[in-house]
Amino acid sequence: MMKSLRMSALAAVLMATTSVAAMAEVVYHRGNAADPETLDQHKTSTVYEAHILRDLYEGLVAYGADGKVIPGVATDWAVSDDGTTYTFTLRDDAKWSNGDPVVAGDFVYSLKRIMSPETGAKYATVLYPILNAEAINKGEKPVDELGVKAIDDTTLEIKLASATPYFIDLLGHQTGLPVHPATVEKFGTDFVKPENIVTNGAYTLTEFIPNAHVKAEKNPNFHGAADVAIDTVYFYPTEDRGAALRRFQAGELHTNNDAPTEQVDFMRKELGDQFRVAPYLGTYYYALNHEDEALSNPDVRQALSMAIDREFLADEIWGSTMVAGYSFVPPGIGNYGESAFADYKDMSIIDREDKAIELLTRAGYGPDNPITLTINYNTSENHKNTAVAIADMWKPLGVEVEMINTDTKTHYAMLRDRGDFDVARAGWIGDYSDPQNFLFMVESDNDGFNYARYNNPEYDKLMDDAAATVDLEKRADMLKQAEAIFMRDLPFIPLMYYGSMNLVSDKVAGFEDNLLNIHPSRWMSISE
Repeated sequence: MMKSLRMSALAAVLMATTSVAAMAEVVYHRGNAADPETLDQHKTSTVYEAHILRDLYEGLVAYGADGKVIPGVATDWAVSDDGTTYTFTLRDDAKWSNGDPVVAGDFVYSLKRIMSPETGAKYATVLYPILNAEAINKGEKPVDELGVKAIDDTTLEIKLASATPYFIDLLGHQTGLPVHPATVEKFGTDFVKPENIVTNGAYTLTEFIPNAHVKAEKNPNFHGAADVAIDTVYFYPTEDRGAALRRFQAGELHTNNDAPTEQVDFMRKELGDQFRVAPYLGTYYYALNHEDEALSNPDVRQALSMAIDREFLADEIWGSTMVAGYSFVPPGIGNYGESAFADYKDMSIIDREDKAIELLTRAGYGPDNPITLTINYNTSENHKNTAVAIADMWKPLGVEVEMINTDTKTHYAMLRDRGDFDVARAGWIGDYSDPQNFLFMVESDNDGFNYARYNNPEYDKLMDDAAATVDLEKRADMLKQAEAIFMRDLPFIPLMYYGSMNLVSDKVAGFEDNLLNIHPSRWMSISE
C-alpha cells in the first residue's frame, strides 16, 4: 500500500513537472495568407515568404517592431562622400544556428549567389545598385566582379554603381538575407529543408508541411535570444480568410495577416480593437498581357481601365479597407511628391463608361463584336468578388469574361514563368518607400515581375537615367515622366491602394501597425 502511494505521489510530481514545462513554452499561432513557394531567400518574391524569412534570418539591417530599419548583423556603417561606397561593421556576437560565427565573407558569398545567373533569382533586380550586379546577373560579367569585399571577418565593403539614396532600405528586403555558405555548398537547393537548414535569425526552421504549417523554434545562438519571448512560431497558410476568422475567434490563431472584407462590419462590431486596419504601402492591380491580340491595342486597355468603378470596389467589395487608385505609385511614398494620376480620375463613372465605349468602337469592338477575356486570380473571396464586379462593369462594353482561380503559389508561378493569360490579378507591396520600387516592375528586362510583357525603350531610358541621377528632385521628375507613360500605356491597371488588415488577439503584445505591415515575431509576446 505504501509503495502504491509513493508511486502515485511520484507520478503526480512528474505530471506537475511536465505541466509546468509545457506552460513555460510560449507558442505563437500565426496566420499567414498563403503557403510559401520557397524558403530560399534568393528565389523568394512574396510577402508570405518574407514574413517567415525575417524570423529565420537577419541581414545587415533588420526591422524594428515599428517597421523601420534598424541595425542587424551590422552594428553601424559609413558612406563615402560620393555615396557609392558603404563600409559595414559587423557585430562580433552574431552566430549561425549551428554555432558558426556570422562573418563578412558570408554576405559576400550570399550577394554573389543571388546575382549568379545559375541561381535564377527573379528578384535579383532589387540589388542591382551594387556595382556590376546587373551585368553579372545577365551573364555579361563574371560574378567575382561584384562590388562586394570582406575587408576582414567583421568589416564588409559594398560599392555601388552610382549613389542610391534608399540602398540601406534595400538591404532590409528578404533578398538581402544571408545564406550559410557551407550548408548551401553541401546540400545545394536542399539547404532549405528543416533537417539541413542553418539560420542566423531569432528562429530556425524545424518543420515545413505544405498546406499545413511551417514551424520555427527559437534559435539559442541568436545574439538577441535573451530578449525573444516567443519560443515556437507556427505559420499557417490561411488563403480562406473566412475560415481564418473562425479560427481566430476560436482561439486557434493569435494573429492573421488578412481578413474577409465581406465581414468588415461584423469584425468591427464583434472584435473591436482586435480587428486592425492601417495604411499600407501597396497597390492592387490587374496585369494586362500586351501580347494578346485585343489587349495589344492601347484604346482597348484604356477603355477597360476607364470603365472600372474603383470607388465601388474599395467601399462595397473591400469594405473601405482599400482606397480607389488612379496611379500605380501609391500616394505618400518617399522621394517623389504627387503621383501621376490617370487623366480621367475626376470624371464621373457615367462619362468614363461613355468614353470607354467610344474607344472600343474605334478599336472595332462592341456588343456585336465582343472581346472575350479571362481574368486569373488567386484564391480569396475578396479577389473573386472583385473579379465578378469588374466583369459586370465591362459587360456593357461588349466584353465577355471567364474567370480562372488557382492557389496563390500556382497563380504567381504562372505569371513569373510567362504562362498564358489575358488579365491577371496581382498586388505589389513596397519593399522600401521609393517610387522606383513600383516603376521598376515593368522595365523590359524585368522578367520576374513584368507580367504584361511590356516593352517601351522610352520608359526604360527614363528609368535608367533616374537610376544614375543623384539629385532627388531631378530624379523624381524623371520617375514622374515614367509613370505618366505607364498610365498612358497601361501594362497594369491600378485599381486600389492597399490598407493592411490584421486580426490581433488581445493576448498578443508588441504587434505595432506600420506602413510596411512588417511584424517580426521576435518583438512580440503572448500572454495566456
